[in-house]
Amino acid sequence: MTKASTPASDQTTSKTGQASEHAERLTNLESSYSGTISREEGLALFRDMTLGRRFEDKCAEMYYRGKMFGFVHLYNGQEAVSSGVIGAMKLKHDWFCSTYRDHVHALSAGVPAREVMSELFGKETGCSKGRGGSMHLFSKEHHLLGGYAFIGEGIPVALGAAFTSRYKKDALGDINSDAVTAAFFGDGTCNNGQFFECLNMAQLWKLPIIFVVENNKWAIGMAHDRATSDPEIWRKAKAFGMKGEEVDGMDVLAVRAATERALKRARAGEGPTLLECLTYRFRGHSLADPDELRSEKEKEFWANRDPLLSLERHLNEKGLVSSDELRSIEKEIDSEVLDAVEFALAAEEPSPSDLTKYIWAD
Repeated sequence: MTKASTPASDQTTSKTGQASEHAERLTNLESSYSGTISREEGLALFRDMTLGRRFEDKCAEMYYRGKMFGFVHLYNGQEAVSSGVIGAMKLKHDWFCSTYRDHVHALSAGVPAREVMSELFGKETGCSKGRGGSMHLFSKEHHLLGGYAFIGEGIPVALGAAFTSRYKKDALGDINSDAVTAAFFGDGTCNNGQFFECLNMAQLWKLPIIFVVENNKWAIGMAHDRATSDPEIWRKAKAFGMKGEEVDGMDVLAVRAATERALKRARAGEGPTLLECLTYRFRGHSLADPDELRSEKEKEFWANRDPLLSLERHLNEKGLVSSDELRSIEKEIDSEVLDAVEFALAAEEPSPSDLTKYIWAD
C-alpha cells in the first residue's frame, strides 16, 4: 500500500493515484463489519447523523446570507465517524476532544442544537457563552473538552483526560474510574510532533484513549499522499507497540464496531488504539474555500459512498425501518435546526461588562 510521495508539479497524477488508492483501501475494508444492529440503534444513528448533516447545511445557509461570520469549517460527509465513535461511548462518562471542525462532535456528545448554534452566532446562550465561536465549542456538562483552532492542540488535552482516568484508579483507588477519552483529528495533524509524543506516552502508560484520525484525504489544499512518507496512518501505531486499525469511515456500523473493540481494550487496561477512519468532506476546507483543488471524479467517488444513504440502505435491507419513518425523522430534525437558528438569532449578546469573565478560574 505504501508508495512514494508524488512531486508537487504533477497534481493531476496525484489526484488520480489518490482516488485509485482510496478505492483499493476501501474495497479491502468492505467486509470488515459483520455485527448486527437493532431497530432502536439504527434509528438513533440515523437521527444523529441527520442532525449533523442538516445542522451543517443550515450553517452554510446562514453564512452565505451574511448572518454568520468568521471561519466556519463544516463536517458534511464525515458524520459516520462522529456518530460511530461517540455513539459507542458513554455520554457524560467518557470524554471527547475535537478540532476546528467540531459542530457535529458537539451534537453527537449531546450538546443541545440551540447551544451550538448560539455559539456560532456569538451569543451568551452558546455553550461557550459566545466567547469561542465555531472553532472553540466547549461543554463541561457534556464532557466535550473543546474544539481547537490549531491542529494537534487537542491531543495533549485528551491525553491529560485519559491520564486522569488512569490515575484515579491506580493512585487514588477508584475502581469505578474507567472513563475513556476520544481524541479526534485529521490526517494533516499526523505529521506534527504532538501526535507522535502523545502516542508514545499513551502506550507507555497504557492510557485509556482512542486516537481517532478522520482521514479526509486533504489538509486544507494539501493531498494526504503528498505530505507523508506512509499514507496508511494506522500503521504508525506499530512503532509504539500500539494497536492500530483501519476502518471505512463512511460506514457508521463499521466505525461503531471498531470503536467498541477499542473501548473494550481501554477499559480492560490494555491501553490506547489508533483508529484511522477513511472518510471525506463533501464541502471545501471552510466556507471561504472555493474548493477548486479536488477533482470532480474524486468528489463523485466519495459522494457515491454518502454515509447517510449507506445507513438507510442497510436499515431498509434488514427490514428494520421504512423510508417513510426516516423521512419523518428528517422533518423533525429540520424543525429542530430551524428552532436552533431562531433561538440563536433572538438570544442576547454577551455583555461588554463581562469582557474579562471566564479568563481566570473562580
